[in-house]
Amino acid sequence: MEPPEWVEDVSGGVRIRIRLAPRASRTAVLGAHGGALKIALTAPPVEGKANKALIAFLAKQLGVAKGAARIVSGELARDKVVQVEGVSAAEAVPRLTP
Repeated sequence: MEPPEWVEDVSGGVRIRIRLAPRASRTAVLGAHGGALKIALTAPPVEGKANKALIAFLAKQLGVAKGAARIVSGELARDKVVQVEGVSAAEAVPRLTP
């Protein structure tokens, strides 16, 4: 089965395209949205708080250390690409599907 378009395997891990919705009422995966995975976070998009919350949320959902996840593009945008080491697309998809 083909993985969804928002995730791709890379050397040592996966890259996940994310559309962020900061200042939400709860932190949750909302589902696919225009080629990305939409994630709602309660954190505001100021002083990197939403980025830190996103990394912590993804690490917890995927069962990896926070240090295994990093933003590779979109640091200051709603659309981000996050690389997570130590997990494959086949493992990530069921853990991130609402």
